[in-house]
Parts: sequence; C-alpha cells; structure tokens
Amino acid sequence: MAATLLALYKRPEGGDEALQTFWQRYRDEHMPLIEKVPGLRGTKVWNVPKRFAGEDLVAMCEMYFDDEAALDAAMASDEMRVAGRNLREIAPGLLTLVALEESGS
Repeated sequence: MAATLLALYKRPEGGDEALQTFWQRYRDEHMPLIEKVPGLRGTKVWNVPKRFAGEDLVAMCEMYFDDEAALDAAMASDEMRVAGRNLREIAPGLLTLVALEESGS
C-alpha cells in the first residue's frame, strides 16, 4: 500500500517579507534536496491561502512513496538528513511532519 509523508508549515514570524523569504528558500533550496530522497515517487506542494480553524498554516507538501518500507528507508537516508538540516534553517519550529495512512471506513 502506498505511503504519504505530509509536511505542514506554520506562518513564520515577520510578516509578508518573512513569508516571501520562506517560499523562495523552500522552492529554491529545500525542494531540490527533497527530490534527491531515495524512493520518493512524487511531491505536491500546496499554498494555504486561508484558514477556518486551528493553526495558522501557510504551506503543505505531500511526498509519495511506494509503501511504508520505502518511506522508512527514505526517513533514514542521508539525503533526508541533509533536507532536514536545510529545513531547520529556513523554517525553524514551523514544521509538523506526519505519515498518512488511508482509513478503512
């Protein structure tokens, strides 16, 4: 069964300028690093233009893997460690990272 890693990003402090800087560095620095992660089959990045409840989220990225084993291997990879270090620089304290599993309803 396919596995999805979901990254949720809160709004950075510093207003519109900080948000623009986040987006520029996210696209130009972080996503090229993520694309090198072994086993990654694709990504989809979302802008969050408004919220109705909960955290003030501004971005979301879905990362797709063939299965849970591929996701686990990716999380343990050197490439993911490099991407994680980069993210701690550009989005310190803003990330929530979760694995998704389809609900059997």
